Amino acid sequence: MLIVQKFGGTSVGDLDRIQNVANRVSETVKKGNDVVVVVSAMSGETNKLVGYAEHFSKNPARAEMDMLLSAGERVTASLLSIALQEMGHDAIAMTGRKAGIITDLHHTKARIEEINPQKMQDAIKEGKIVVVAGFQGVNEHGDVTTLGRGGSDLSAVAIAGALKADLCEIYTDVSGIFTTDPRIEPKAKKLDKISYDEMLELASLGAKVLQNRSVEMAKKLNVNLVTRTSFSDEEGTLITKEENIMEAPLVSGIALDRNQARISLMGVVDRPGIASDIFNRLAEAEVNVDMIIQNVAHDGATNIDFTVPVGDLHDAKRIVDTFIQSGEIKDDSYNEDICKVSVVGVGMRSHAGVAAKAFSTMAAENININMISTSEIKVSMVIDEKYAELAVRSLHNTYKLDQ
Repeated sequence: MLIVQKFGGTSVGDLDRIQNVANRVSETVKKGNDVVVVVSAMSGETNKLVGYAEHFSKNPARAEMDMLLSAGERVTASLLSIALQEMGHDAIAMTGRKAGIITDLHHTKARIEEINPQKMQDAIKEGKIVVVAGFQGVNEHGDVTTLGRGGSDLSAVAIAGALKADLCEIYTDVSGIFTTDPRIEPKAKKLDKISYDEMLELASLGAKVLQNRSVEMAKKLNVNLVTRTSFSDEEGTLITKEENIMEAPLVSGIALDRNQARISLMGVVDRPGIASDIFNRLAEAEVNVDMIIQNVAHDGATNIDFTVPVGDLHDAKRIVDTFIQSGEIKDDSYNEDICKVSVVGVGMRSHAGVAAKAFSTMAAENININMISTSEIKVSMVIDEKYAELAVRSLHNTYKLDQ
């Protein structure tokens, strides 16, 4: 088998942990597998480099930041390769450039456009363990670029796709994907398998184990993805095509997103295109709008409510203020003391009553639902933040996810 293994910052946090990773890679090779390893910078290293840059400038050029920040992963890749060589393995460290990762021109948050895997394939044929510095590539001008948050996961999935690897293992400090956050509900169970679509929903709804972009790429490239811990031999969770999961459960998980704010617009002028104007302006400002509710117009005016991530609230207020000044919105209000709790599962497609059961659970706990959004595999509810953990535990119990 050809396996791509990715190790995050905590997994390579110090020299002992890098040796632990080398031992794990060595064991995988001894079982007869070819291995490509993708590594992050040692934990804390990227922040340290950012601090160095900010000593000289509060607004350093993005191209220079890419050159600087990509160094962290190169250090880890070199150290791991040296450790593997010392154990008797033929290993080679590669930068993103040498691994053939070509990106677009956007510095600090580049997107991978293609991978030329020839140098990696040649090294694998020669029996080498390839260790790639994650989070980085080069653009068409040969400039170093970085891939933004979760970039090393993205590197690993893209490399697995380009090499047609049998498996891509993402090693983190958690042992897999759980039915909900075990810190909130101790009865949460680790899932053996989950579909790409369910994982995308859970990732977008607040589950922090994997970034959306990596799961999207895994789905697009049909990469079997496993997330597991580097601190034990415990089996992880396989993220794969829906058809590879024989008996999909009705509900796979309960997600909680505390990073939400509700915006209420009152007395919005009821004219054709007003909603389009408001939400286009928000999109241009890169404000990520989630749920939207618009009331039926009355006396020439309507009310519109929507949610945004807390980090986008400042920009959203700025846009709303322009409509208030023009007289197209009479008043506004903002509420950051909310959260979004969601029920996710591909089994919901073929079963009626999943949403009704969620609403009944909230009613039984006397939790008022402010907003609702549904899709084929998801029911999301906005509620007051003070009820967040009660809602998660109650829904987890309702759908018997601990069984």
